[in-house]
Amino acid sequence: MSIYLTAIVKSKKETTAALRTMLLDMVVNSRKEEACIQYDLHESAVDNTFIFQEEWKDQAGLDLHDQQSYILAFVAQADMLTDGIVIYKTEKLA
Repeated sequence: MSIYLTAIVKSKKETTAALRTMLLDMVVNSRKEEACIQYDLHESAVDNTFIFQEEWKDQAGLDLHDQQSYILAFVAQADMLTDGIVIYKTEKLA
């Protein structure tokens, strides 16, 4: 059963460019993972917010994703680059 995530990442104004680069790298690498079905990144047109729409084959694949070096590197720098991250695990209704 697929796992759906929406992650909202609010950038600090002064780190938006660096964060964008890091997030785009995460997209490239995440899409290579076997369990990745969808990994899309959007950027708000009005503020410093990035939004991921993700779909994973299963929880085991998502758990493996969370242990990848590029994800761990992001987590280690998140406090310095962001003003907060909110992740929603959802169920697809339609």
